Amino acid sequence: MLTAITRGVSPAIARCELSFIDRQAIDLARARQQHQAYEVLLGKLGARVISLPPEPDLPDSMFVEDPAIVLDEIAVILAMGTESRRGEAASLEKELSKYRKLEHVLLPGTLEGGDVLRIGRKLFVGLTRRSHTEGIRQLADIVKPHGYEVVSVPVSGCLHLKSAVTSIAENTLLANRTWFDTAPFTGYHWIDVDPSEPHAGNALALGGTIILPASFPRTRGRIGSLNYRVTPLDISELQKAEAGLSCSSLLFESFSS
Repeated sequence: MLTAITRGVSPAIARCELSFIDRQAIDLARARQQHQAYEVLLGKLGARVISLPPEPDLPDSMFVEDPAIVLDEIAVILAMGTESRRGEAASLEKELSKYRKLEHVLLPGTLEGGDVLRIGRKLFVGLTRRSHTEGIRQLADIVKPHGYEVVSVPVSGCLHLKSAVTSIAENTLLANRTWFDTAPFTGYHWIDVDPSEPHAGNALALGGTIILPASFPRTRGRIGSLNYRVTPLDISELQKAEAGLSCSSLLFESFSS
């Protein structure tokens, strides 16, 4: 069964970490409404949603993609690149232990899940301000026995690799190719974001549908013109916290024992 772990919006979200956008006032009630709509949509598209309670003292804790990655065989708890976020892993680790054996990337290595793009047995990992060479090396050592190859990808201009590129269908990538080194991605079909919507590279493909923020209508038109089913979702308040669509859930198959 496809499982989606989410977490409620922290009442402290106004103090979130920001790297590439300016701070704006965040309406907490509106942010929570949008996050709940996100969870409802995940459920409608076939996921069993497990919503963890908000963390009052951890502003960025709704972004559950960053402290961990979940593969078919294991889950890897990550050492976050931002010290203020390192407390987010504890409750997530407890939940993930119900489904997978746990491995850990340890300091001084740092790695965040938003930098990990899995395509089949390859893990493309962004080399960013948050994810460094030592963290990537540790991840490669952890996953190699399970048959995964780790490929490092230099990133500039955005927070994480998946801020710039996501996989939306077999062999097809939605991307802002100006923000990362495309050389490691040979043999893929590209759908480029509209130039007026540089942040539109983060989409979520689920249940035969591609979810895209409602604020990117031109990119949505590009995808839809290629006969993909696209559903817009308003996350405008969450985007003030530098949110994309993938960062607010951990998606994985939970296998029967």
